[in-house]
Amino acid sequence: MSFQPAEWRRHFPLLANHPELHYLDNAATGQLCEKAFDAVTLHELTQRANVLRGTYRLAELADAAYENARRQAATYLNAASPDEVVFVSGTTAAINLVAHAFGEGLKTGDEVVLSLAEHHSNLVPWQMLRERRGVALRFLPLAPDGRLDLSRLDAPISPRCKLVAVTHASNVTGAVTDLAPIVAAARAVGARVLVDGAQAVQHGPVDVQALDVDFYAFSGHKAFGPTGVGVLWGRSEALQALPPFLGGGGMIGRVTPEGSSWAMPPRRFEAGTPPIAQAIGLGAALDWLRAQPWPAMQAHTAGLAQRLIAELAVLAGPTFIGPRDLKQRLPIVAFNLADIHPHDVCQVLDAHHVAVRGGHHCAQPLMDRFGVAGAVRASFAPYNSEADVDALLEGLKDALRKLT
Repeated sequence: MSFQPAEWRRHFPLLANHPELHYLDNAATGQLCEKAFDAVTLHELTQRANVLRGTYRLAELADAAYENARRQAATYLNAASPDEVVFVSGTTAAINLVAHAFGEGLKTGDEVVLSLAEHHSNLVPWQMLRERRGVALRFLPLAPDGRLDLSRLDAPISPRCKLVAVTHASNVTGAVTDLAPIVAAARAVGARVLVDGAQAVQHGPVDVQALDVDFYAFSGHKAFGPTGVGVLWGRSEALQALPPFLGGGGMIGRVTPEGSSWAMPPRRFEAGTPPIAQAIGLGAALDWLRAQPWPAMQAHTAGLAQRLIAELAVLAGPTFIGPRDLKQRLPIVAFNLADIHPHDVCQVLDAHHVAVRGGHHCAQPLMDRFGVAGAVRASFAPYNSEADVDALLEGLKDALRKLT
């Protein structure tokens, strides 16, 4: 299947309606694809009803669409069963669910292993667990280029380790984690593995069975779907071993004044009314994405990132956060421009219709490791083109002229 960025861009209504916009903030939020927009609109206009509790035709249509979305997500992840897919509000909610439910079984002296490259969403919930349960947190160190240093996994992943929670790819450096040795080290001590996939799923389908992890989390809005929805995938036996996190309708087996029993996963973890329309939109987005020519699109975005890195190197005073090569790396480029504050750079770029993000990117420990408070970040998606890089570079030159 051939691939043309301009053709792909036409599948995104906001970008199609604003040809002047150079949107390079895809690591924060991807644009909504028309397949997701159409699926949400169809649901709201023709089958809006609550799920699980209705026996009339409209509710049955909503049930069918919602469960079809679960199957679409399971297919995108190559899950063994749709019942391994739990719909949540996003990656943050998914990780908090595991931190609470899995964390209930931990005690003082048990350890959770993280890395210094984690987004705050995969750090703060574990710090809160430490306060509640007395567990210890251990950290995988970083190599000088920002990749995880996996040379001595036996030190942080000790027999006291119960869970390793790491990012699949950094939202700052773009570095893709080599999960295989981490999984092997965790399995050797009987620990489970959770992966924050928020930055990975928008760059092609993920095979959770091949990764051999226990939990995988991602957000719909980064995968060109709606906001307010995400997925926690869990290996069937891992989910079944967890108690519920939230209580309410839909997640119970039987309720009496004396107590309650729980539904089987995934219902056990979907208390109350779930994000029905959002899940249907996400399912449609993932189904569409699965059929795309990913090798060609990945080569395209890698080329854009490589060009940006090369051209930044000749500008005055750029410093990079992360590796400069694209080996095991996503098209995310973080940098500082001379001594200019990242927010000031972003404001100048906005005048050029270039949308990038500046700040600590919810990764302050990583920023501390590099000795900076923040960085400018440009992140590419398949709808981006050479024209977007051109506009970004012109804006950066303008920032240098005006602010140095």
